[in-house]
Amino acid sequence: MSPLDTRVPALLLRLDHHPFHHGSLGAVRSLGRAGVEVHAFVESPRGPLARSRYLHRAHPIPGAADIDVERLLLRTAERIGRPAVLLPMDDAGALALASGLADRLRGAYLLPGTTPGAVERGADKERLAGLCAELGLPHPATVVPDGPQEVAAAVRELGLPLIAKWSRPWLLPKDSGLRSATVITSAGQALRLYAASARAGSRLLLQRRLAGGRNADWFFHGCFGRGGVPLYGGTGRKDVSWPLGAGATAVGSWRENPEVAAAARRLAAHLGHHGILDLDFRREAGSGAYHLLDVNPRPGAQFRLFTDPSGLDVVRALHLDLTGRRVPVGRAVPGRMFVAENYGLLAALTAPARVAALRGRPVETAWFAADDPAPFAAMAGGWTARAARKGWERARSLSSSSRSPSPHPSAPAPAPLSRAIPAPATVPVPASSPLPPHPTQ
Repeated sequence: MSPLDTRVPALLLRLDHHPFHHGSLGAVRSLGRAGVEVHAFVESPRGPLARSRYLHRAHPIPGAADIDVERLLLRTAERIGRPAVLLPMDDAGALALASGLADRLRGAYLLPGTTPGAVERGADKERLAGLCAELGLPHPATVVPDGPQEVAAAVRELGLPLIAKWSRPWLLPKDSGLRSATVITSAGQALRLYAASARAGSRLLLQRRLAGGRNADWFFHGCFGRGGVPLYGGTGRKDVSWPLGAGATAVGSWRENPEVAAAARRLAAHLGHHGILDLDFRREAGSGAYHLLDVNPRPGAQFRLFTDPSGLDVVRALHLDLTGRRVPVGRAVPGRMFVAENYGLLAALTAPARVAALRGRPVETAWFAADDPAPFAAMAGGWTARAARKGWERARSLSSSSRSPSPHPSAPAPAPLSRAIPAPATVPVPASSPLPPHPTQ
């Protein structure tokens, strides 16, 4: 008999178009295997998530940039036919619910009762720096420049390379070409990025880059009850990332880290967070301090790493909590591994010795499952096609650039960059004590 209340369905809220998001597949499988009727928003009926045998019904994600989330969810609730646990799987969805929408959906969905403003305080990179200062949690020195002169000053103060982040990355336009985090290697690059502030939708942060290296990047995934009471969670180490040293988790392992766990519980209690948190840390080589880099108010893509022998994970814990059932005490499985096959293969080709050293442990794979093989096949086909398309586009670009005539030597030089830089009002973010950055740092 399932420990979950299988009379209550679940809906995965996804607003960001990301067909290869293995965290969503993990949530569908976790709840579906427990007998829960799972609904999810998907990009395509042919995509990996829509192919899972554990997905009861796929609902299309609207293509418009200005989605009416309330109307979308109320319409979907009518199709489901009874109240469902609503589980945001991306920051955009979590922040939409935190903006006051959750109160208007309570008749149709079961939702956490998070303290107003708590989700935004953690997810907004600028506010996170101030939050860490309040709590005394180590955080990389961060500056929010107000104009090109302050950009240049921040580069001198923080040193190169440094990390540039948009304070509210979920506001980045899909076609902007801007990334949520970028490694900056020159003052000119920082100025060019600052010049894009108007179309980014939020402020640019410049942050000291903490030296990474092996065993430096850690994460915490946890589920919290009302008031930030810990219900279930675990700490893990990013053993291999893709791209190497500065990307998503290709291979991760469950490792007990009391210091990281204590920082996570402290943050959740301070915010009164109710729901799931995914936190990223980096250990600073010199001080040994764990710096909090990112707070994500939803399940992390590798949350299934923290699955205890009974099948309990943070997604099941939230379903149990919201349906009024007791969340049992979980049993840690240190050494358990998580592998995202698409990233892990690339990492293995680039750093075979590092990946080979992690063999021989219990493994949770992101895509392949013997009882649900179709998503793996869909991912492999889609991933290969995308790689081939990008390779073809790159080859065409190189070919056309090699045939194009060189610019006329008397062509006028571009105007100085600083003239085109808008200077919105910003406030400096206080730098706090040290702690290690995220793999994207």
